[in-house]
Amino acid sequence: MKHPRVRQTRPDDIPALIELQARVYPSIPAWSRRKLREQLDVFPQGQIVAEGENGVVGCASSMIVPWDEWAESHSWKEITGAGTFENHNPDGKTLYGAEVFVAPELRGKGIGHLLYEGRRTLCRAMNLKRIIACGRLPGYHQYANEMSVEFYARKVVWGDLRDMVLSFQLKEGFSYCGIVEDYLPEDKESCGHASIIAWLNPDYDPSRPTTIPEEIAL
Repeated sequence: MKHPRVRQTRPDDIPALIELQARVYPSIPAWSRRKLREQLDVFPQGQIVAEGENGVVGCASSMIVPWDEWAESHSWKEITGAGTFENHNPDGKTLYGAEVFVAPELRGKGIGHLLYEGRRTLCRAMNLKRIIACGRLPGYHQYANEMSVEFYARKVVWGDLRDMVLSFQLKEGFSYCGIVEDYLPEDKESCGHASIIAWLNPDYDPSRPTTIPEEIAL
């Protein structure tokens, strides 16, 4: 397979993204064409895809938020405006990872790393302080009768358990910061919960303003 490349999302990617998301999350309703269009209208620079020889094979969607407004507790629906990104605020210092997914048949091929690296490029290019996301814990349902979600996440951090998402995020240099309960209630594998993860931009310069170029070289 030709090595995928990461680029900014275009309006003509929307049908492929809806189809791909439905395959990745068959039990969770896919985004609508309208919401994907709204995300592109609100913050086009924050929406990226991985493209292979046969089309789109992955996606990472982001928005900027003032983290203090959301740090204590929030759900995916609240912070993303149910996927409309209406809470995007370019005065914030945090790039919030709203969604990321990769074609199921291509997991483990480095596409997730490319998308995360794309996000780090965005964060540096805009002089943002950090990336924060609330990640799924798809392995938790197997242990939900044995341990709390907090203890499950700790065991993943310690290396005693492997979670498909959190283990990958730790490998990507993100720090585990705690649990958000009822983040995405329809996510049955995670029992609705998510882990907060953070990556601090080593190039962040507080003396410089956040800048959002029209195009960002990925």
